[in-house]
Amino acid sequence: MTAFILVPGAFTGTHVWQDTAAHLAAAGAAAHPVALTGLDGPRGTTEAGIDLETHIADVLAVIDSVTGATAGERVVLVGHDYGIHPALGAADRRAEHIDRVVHLDSGLPRDGVPALAAVPDASLRERLAGQAGAGGEHADGVLPAPAHDAWRLWGSTEGVPAAALDRLTALAAPQPLGTLLQPLRLTGAVASVPTTGVLCTGNGASIEMVQMLVGLGDPALQALVDPRVTFFELPTGHWPMLSRPAELADVLLRAAAGEGHRLEPVDAATPPAHLRPFLLDVPDVPRERHGNVDLYLPDADRPRPAVVFVHGGPVPADARPTPRDWPTLTGYARYAAGCGAVGAVLDHRLHDLGDYARAAADVAAAVELVRADPRVDAERIALWFFSGGGLLAADWLDAPPPWLRCLAATYPVLAPLPNWGLSATRFHPAHALANAGALPVVLTRVGLEMPEIAATVEEFLAAAKDCGAEVEVVDVPHGHHAFETVDPTDESREAVHRAMRSVLSLVDGRGTS
Repeated sequence: MTAFILVPGAFTGTHVWQDTAAHLAAAGAAAHPVALTGLDGPRGTTEAGIDLETHIADVLAVIDSVTGATAGERVVLVGHDYGIHPALGAADRRAEHIDRVVHLDSGLPRDGVPALAAVPDASLRERLAGQAGAGGEHADGVLPAPAHDAWRLWGSTEGVPAAALDRLTALAAPQPLGTLLQPLRLTGAVASVPTTGVLCTGNGASIEMVQMLVGLGDPALQALVDPRVTFFELPTGHWPMLSRPAELADVLLRAAAGEGHRLEPVDAATPPAHLRPFLLDVPDVPRERHGNVDLYLPDADRPRPAVVFVHGGPVPADARPTPRDWPTLTGYARYAAGCGAVGAVLDHRLHDLGDYARAAADVAAAVELVRADPRVDAERIALWFFSGGGLLAADWLDAPPPWLRCLAATYPVLAPLPNWGLSATRFHPAHALANAGALPVVLTRVGLEMPEIAATVEEFLAAAKDCGAEVEVVDVPHGHHAFETVDPTDESREAVHRAMRSVLSLVDGRGTS
């Protein structure tokens, strides 16, 4: 028999597991929701002195009760949201009794890092970090429970029935600050326990996205390719126990059995997608390196228009080669130079979701460097954004300068994903588009896009329709994210040709062949 120990997330108690626990019990498993001190009583009754260790002790008590009562029972520990922190802390101290840890739409906590680091809202993180500085990791006080319309700041409520959201709000309790500020302490014992990640695609996560991030070489993610690590997706928001309890129970049972998707390790013999060859044969034009900017120069005797290519991310700070040497970006830049424009590629500092502001500053500085070059016609500039760099287009859409003749975006993220914590920031191209005026946009859309990213593109196109923005869509029906290196087909090649022709026609005032 399998016993599931279910640890709730921030502000919530055992009540969120009611339906999922019933489905597990109907399947012959045992379900043990954990009542976390201060979160499972009447709203507003949280006592002082509660911290992460308090909640780890709550989880340990349930583990000891379950393992002491029934010898030989398989124990699966499930942590949702904040709940993965006390779950991992307890599993680290009882690793010999835990058969699997399930991360339910939660992050990857690390030793010495408080749960505050996983709070999605960047502004809230900064405010709470200030309180931590004043009161230390044991600071008393609470974070008020979200109002009915504020749960989205903690994760997508997609799929949650109205009545369930009402009940979630009514039963929510303030979160003790100590639980978010006290660092998690791990000995490393929990590393021996198999794990499963359950990703909720409606909240902005998917297996494909995790595989892509692993391919970028982030050392923190390399443990995810261990064959003991499996993944599942649920097509819903951040609270699957409320939106899809039966499906969640089924996934948990399959996870306990060792099922699930396993990631592909990075193989030196098979380069990751971003390091595979560009799909076009492009000319070998001169390149000059100026700080973090590379210029690919056409054979011209007068100033030429320029196209600045902006990579996506976040990209790990120690990733090598850096994005300006990735085949896709160098391929586009050389293609542009071969057509008579200056191609510019930069490295910006988007290494984490909190880095968009400094990455935007890097892009702005790079554009000024390009415009100041005497071989560039400073009044004829295009910006071309890729993937997660799409959010950086917002500033240029919101207040386009007169010399910006075109903005292009290829498989872009055009609105913050729900779990990115950026909804209240300026990096929201779908909102900024209303101020773009007559600035033309060339958007390359892939038909096999990750659903969470495709939704942002559709939001952008809906906004374009509402405000009458000029958007040309170049469709690649059978193309994936990063199609230029993963889908070298005639369809893909024609899409690149068409997008480049459109951009150069707009920036140069003439068509290209």
